[in-house]
Amino acid sequence: ESATGRKRERARARQAERERESASATGRERERARARQAERESESATGRERERERERERERERDRQRERERERERERDRQRERERVRERDRQRERESESATGRERERARQAERESERERDWDRERERERASATGRERERERDRQRERVSARQAERASERERERERERDRQRERESESAT
Repeated sequence: ESATGRKRERARARQAERERESASATGRERERARARQAERESESATGRERERERERERERERDRQRERERERERERDRQRERERVRERDRQRERESESATGRERERARQAERESERERDWDRERERERASATGRERERERDRQRERVSARQAERASERERERERERDRQRERESESAT
């Protein structure tokens, strides 16, 4: 009986040992599973971070692109300004070579007209980009038509004045002949 009891005791001890080992293996397995999960999460977070970094880089590239476009626009403005200055210089040179004051006045008038035309062009260029630009464009066309009409009226008035002056001149000549 005593031997049987010892045998049962040993069997229980072996069973307990096996259970401890089994629990220990399960614990290690759970630990490994947790480690794998943590690694997957870490990789996932790293992937998201990399994606965010790529997005930030794309945004920076878009900013650089916009800045390059603005620089090209500024260069075009500088180019137009240089051309305008050269044109003004050429105009002055032509005026200084012109024989009469009336010719110079006409040239100055043409330059002022041309300058206004360029101003309108520049203004139109800027406004084309804006939504309300079309309405302002129509208003400016109407304004230009009014200016043209006034100029035509003044020219016509000057012509009538010259005609009256010629009539008076003829009248004086006719009177002095009699």
